[in-house]
Amino acid sequence: MLVRTQLSFLVLAAGLAAAACSGGTGTASAPTSDTASTAGAPASTPEPAAATATTSSSVPSTPAPAPTDPTPSASPDAASTLPQGDESVDLDPADFTTDIDNPYWPMAPGTRWTYREEEDDEVKDVVVIVTDQTKEVANGVTARVVRDTVTLDGEIIEDTFDWYAQDGDGNVWYLGEDTAEFEGGEITTRDGSFEAGVDGALPGIAMPGDPRPGLAYRQEFYEGQAEDNGEVLSVEELAETPFGQFDSVLLTKDTITLEPDVQEFKLYAPGVGPVLVLSVSGGGGGREELVSMDQAPAGAGTGPLGSPNA
Repeated sequence: MLVRTQLSFLVLAAGLAAAACSGGTGTASAPTSDTASTAGAPASTPEPAAATATTSSSVPSTPAPAPTDPTPSASPDAASTLPQGDESVDLDPADFTTDIDNPYWPMAPGTRWTYREEEDDEVKDVVVIVTDQTKEVANGVTARVVRDTVTLDGEIIEDTFDWYAQDGDGNVWYLGEDTAEFEGGEITTRDGSFEAGVDGALPGIAMPGDPRPGLAYRQEFYEGQAEDNGEVLSVEELAETPFGQFDSVLLTKDTITLEPDVQEFKLYAPGVGPVLVLSVSGGGGGREELVSMDQAPAGAGTGPLGSPNA
C-alpha cells in the first residue's frame, strides 16, 4: 500500500523519540493546483531553511490534541478497536461506504495526485487516481478502486489497483490490491497482490478516523507477503512540497514486520491527503513529494494493468 525533503533528521529524531512533535488510493470537490494554500492553512511561522517537516526543540509532556478543523468523526472507543498484527476482525459490510471523506485522506472520485519519487539516483513519477469504480472484496465490503501507477523515464514499472472503504467511525480501511511490476512492457511479477478474506489475508487501516499521537495499527496483513504497520506520531507538523506549504500535518511512522530495518515517515495534509514520504532506514534515503493535485478526466485510471488510461 502506498504513498512516497531534505529534512533536519537530527531535529526530527529528537522530537520523534519522545513520540510527540510540534508543527493526503479530494474533498467533496477535488482541489486544483492552486489549493495548496487553503487545503492546509499556510504556516504562520517562518519557513524552515532546507527542511520540509519541522519539530520544536521543546517537546510537550503530553500528546498534542488532534486538529479542531477539520475534525474526523469517531466514537470514543474507535481507537481501541483498530487491528494489530494478525488479529482477526469481523467487519459489517453495512457499516462501510465508498464515499471516503476522512480529512487526512479524502478520496473523491476523479481526484488525481502526482508525486515525484527520488531514490538511489533514480527519479520516478507516481500518479494516483481515485476512480469512479468500486469492487466488492471477498469479505463482503464494497471498496473504492484507486489506481497507483509508477513510471521511470516514461515507462511503466509498477501498476496497482488499491481498494479502500470507510467505516462509520471515519477509519479508512485498506482491503487489498491487485498489483504488477513491469519490465519492457511485460509483467515480471504479481507478488504483493492480496484480497481481504482470501487465503487468510486481513484488512488494515490506511488512515484512522481519530488519529492521536501514540495510536498504532495494522495497515495490511497477508502472512509472509504483506505485513505493514503504522503509528501516529504527531498532528501538528509543517510540510512543504512543490505543491505548497501546509500546517496541522499528520505525521506517521510506517514499518514492515517482514523487513524490520525499513522505516518511513509519512505526512498527510488536511483536505489534501499524502503530501510527503521520507525513507529514513532501509530504503536508500528516498523522498516522495506531492507535485500536483487536480481532477483527472472521466475514465482515467480504469484501464487494465499496464495501460491505466486505455
